[in-house]
Amino acid sequence: MAVDALFKPFAFKDLKLKNRVVMALMTRSFSPGGVATADVAAYYRRRAEGEVGLIISEGTGVNRPASLNDPNIPRFHGEKELAAWKTVIDAVHAAGGAMAPQLWHVGAVRSRDPNFNPGQYDSPSGLSSPGKKFGEGMSDAEVADAIAAFASAAAAAKSLGFEAVELHGAHGYLIDQFFWDGTNEREDAFGGPGLPGRSRFAAEILKAVRAAVGPDYPVIIRLSQWKQQDFNVKLAETPAALEAWLQPLVDAGADILHCSQRRFWEPEFEGSDLNFAGWAKKITGVPTITVGSVGLSGEFIAAYAGEASKPASLDELLRRLDRGDFDLVAVGRALLQDPNWAVKVHEGRTDELMDFERSAMASLS
Repeated sequence: MAVDALFKPFAFKDLKLKNRVVMALMTRSFSPGGVATADVAAYYRRRAEGEVGLIISEGTGVNRPASLNDPNIPRFHGEKELAAWKTVIDAVHAAGGAMAPQLWHVGAVRSRDPNFNPGQYDSPSGLSSPGKKFGEGMSDAEVADAIAAFASAAAAAKSLGFEAVELHGAHGYLIDQFFWDGTNEREDAFGGPGLPGRSRFAAEILKAVRAAVGPDYPVIIRLSQWKQQDFNVKLAETPAALEAWLQPLVDAGADILHCSQRRFWEPEFEGSDLNFAGWAKKITGVPTITVGSVGLSGEFIAAYAGEASKPASLDELLRRLDRGDFDLVAVGRALLQDPNWAVKVHEGRTDELMDFERSAMASLS
């Protein structure tokens, strides 16, 4: 199929992109002490030079003691840290690109480095997975402070010149731990048996972020049904449940829903071939981003175990994009391997597309 649909401009509120290609966030751990380096800036600049419409940064920590579980993941607070991000966004802009930082809090997730003590862990109920104790649940004051930390980081993103901001609400990290009944046993306003109650933490973050950045600054939230703790979890088993989960987030200020799947082509519910992003757009009416093994033969969980992947056809992706199922397409490992992936696709140079090798995760190429 022609790739024209992937390279049409996209505009929503103040976000104006030259095409529909989004660089998906990928944790890199090349920022010693949480400060992005010149190599990090060059890494993102290369993707801007390679025709990526919107770059979403690796996850960046908000201002809570244990927002990150790795000392080499960048932070998005503090004078030195934000000055480094100013260098990054200036480099991206010099290459004609657009960028959003992803604001992250890992929640009850153990440190990658046994010598790194991030401080007291945050979680809704002191659980890292169902039945697995991991510290204590957050107090009302800690919940309020975490909400304020996301809002402060979003305000910093706007002041530094980023085109948008994304909240990480997926994959079993803090915001997602509130969504999931397996890790949220709270009986207050931030819990309960239903998705609307368990969505309140994310909704309050979105309200605070919206107040901090104003009505026209684009706010994205990344969501997933699956969790790193359990790939088979499904928060919403039906379209009605999906609406109960997503509509409060849109009402609170989410402009774009970034819908993470392991394989973008898999239908979300029986009786329709719509994927997660397709259903999210149908239910809420807001733009959505699809993601999940775009352009490669193998899915990304296997890649972390060392499995290589080969370039794959984009025909099914383009069919769904052209049909209007979703608005933007996030590409992860293919862009990690090759900063010129989008250029090659746009110019029909598919014979030059590269295999993905796990070794690509070990450098800032």
